[in-house]
Amino acid sequence: MSSDPSPGTPPPATPSPAAPSPAVPSSAAPSPAVPSPAVPSPAVPSPAVPSPAAPSPAVPSPAAPSPAAPSPAAKARPRDAALGTGLGRVLLLVYGTFALSASARALVQITTHFGEAPLAYLLSGLAGLVYIAATVGLAVGGVRGRLIALVSCTIELIGVLVVGTLSIADRVAFPDATVWSRFGSGYGYVPLVLPFIGLWWIWRHKPQPTDS
Repeated sequence: MSSDPSPGTPPPATPSPAAPSPAVPSSAAPSPAVPSPAVPSPAVPSPAVPSPAAPSPAVPSPAAPSPAAPSPAAKARPRDAALGTGLGRVLLLVYGTFALSASARALVQITTHFGEAPLAYLLSGLAGLVYIAATVGLAVGGVRGRLIALVSCTIELIGVLVVGTLSIADRVAFPDATVWSRFGSGYGYVPLVLPFIGLWWIWRHKPQPTDS
């Protein structure tokens, strides 16, 4: 005999049919990607930004020597002045030497024993003055200097020729030698050659028509 459920006892639960779960789609296998041809984009040049240049150290350049400005004395000196050239200075040195030696010799002769040979000693004094004038004229130059030098060198040339001849022809009149005696043989015949050089200098440096 079957036993009935007693009243008040709940009936056993009847399992409900399971609801179907939603289908989960399977992940599809990826298809191989087809590479598309790359289209090169035109390169846009970027503006060049100049970088600040570092200052280079200044290298001092060697200063070119500036030509020496002539002194005011050189500007005012005439072109024919013997002081302006080397040869002229040598000529002035020779004339200055003879001016000092002849003047000193004549001064000693005249002050100590003038009575022994007055003519010779006076001619020695004249020679000293002529040499002094020629030295000044050649050194100064210009119109006045040229005139002084020309007259002095002319007297010098005449004096050495005349006194040289007389000192040989009349030795009684020249008991003592002078600068011009025997054509200046006591001075290596320099007194005979010197006036020719002085006159040549004056002629060589004569003013040209174009000179102002």
